[in-house]
Amino acid sequence: MSGGEVAGILVAVFWAILVSFIALVLVRLAQTLKATTKLVSDVSEQAVPLLSEASATVRSANSQLARVDSIAADVQEVTANASALSSTVSSAFGGPLVKVAAFGYGVRRAIGRKPAPAPAPERTVVIGKSLPSARRGSRRTRGKG
Repeated sequence: MSGGEVAGILVAVFWAILVSFIALVLVRLAQTLKATTKLVSDVSEQAVPLLSEASATVRSANSQLARVDSIAADVQEVTANASALSSTVSSAFGGPLVKVAAFGYGVRRAIGRKPAPAPAPERTVVIGKSLPSARRGSRRTRGKG
């Protein structure tokens, strides 16, 4: 065998190994594409019902928000009416009630007034007489131990 034939055989072997390697890569790529296609189809099958459920949930939430909005508007109206009623009652009855209360206080004070108390008699000190024990103000000592 000549050098050219050996080189030809080496090139042929190299090309055979290269083609086998490329074939193996293509087979694995085909398997990956099949798995990806299956995954995408499964996701599509599950996404459609999920999207319809999400759409129904959003519609339900929207209707509930409309109800809450109407309730909030009613509460705001009731609050405004109560405030107006409170200010009306305060202005209508507040002044006269204060006057009646002041008059009643003045009448009670006038009726309950007593004559000025007489001056207290002067106390005399008796030498040799002691105060009762309750008024002495003695300290009690506590025992230690």
